[in-house]
Amino acid sequence: MEQFRLASRDAHPTDTVVQIGQVKLGGKHRAYIAGPCSVENATQIMEIAQSIQGSAHILRGGAYKPRTSPYSFQGLGEEGLRLLQEAGRAVGMPVVTEVVSSEEVDLVSQYVDMLQIGARNMQNYALLKKVGSQDKPVLLKRGFAATIEELLLSAEYVMAAGNHQIVLCERGIRTFNDYTRNTLDLSAVPVLKQLSHLPVIVDPSHGTGQWNLVEPLAKAAMAVGAHGLIIEVHHHPEAALSDGAQSLKPDKYRGLISKLQRLVACLEEAEM
Repeated sequence: MEQFRLASRDAHPTDTVVQIGQVKLGGKHRAYIAGPCSVENATQIMEIAQSIQGSAHILRGGAYKPRTSPYSFQGLGEEGLRLLQEAGRAVGMPVVTEVVSSEEVDLVSQYVDMLQIGARNMQNYALLKKVGSQDKPVLLKRGFAATIEELLLSAEYVMAAGNHQIVLCERGIRTFNDYTRNTLDLSAVPVLKQLSHLPVIVDPSHGTGQWNLVEPLAKAAMAVGAHGLIIEVHHHPEAALSDGAQSLKPDKYRGLISKLQRLVACLEEAEM
């Protein structure tokens, strides 16, 4: 564990609790992050924020979108950041968005409460050092071809630069299976919790790429000990500019959270 001198549980036996605005995540604190893949316009992000109010703790929405195709929607940039911030304030939720380059960290930090490092940038070491040098909490997603050791070493880069407020996220890895978008590695949750003191959440939306698989895998994620979930929600998934196929409609999302609350209560009772 010498490589993980800051992220390891040996170095820090007690669970880290990360503060995002007024929301706590880690230890006994669970949180749900929800919202659209991309901020598309003012009406869209505000309607979604209002529809998940009370069922989510943190609002997500992409303003800079690193897409596989250069012809896909790339996000609204700073305008998207402004709209996300306004929606979050309107419903009383902190907000998180992805930052894709070290040059944008200072700008994005002016608008959001938490910075996300996406799967494609998990080993962008210049970016990791930059987010480590500022004081915003960081949501660090596992790369789709990354080992658990590599994920923890990426967290170590952020921590070595001074920022220890990190939430790890399992979002699926690439395997030979092609039925789902990725293969959601739920075994990573208990493994990471054994190796590290950092909170661990799961992204069942990217983990499957199919909205009808989000619910069962969200339940499974909480059953294996995840501290929370990040789920994509959209009023009109069929018209979404990105990732519509994996987005839940607001009513489906609210129903899922209600079920998860009952599940978590049962799990907590069983552990007593």
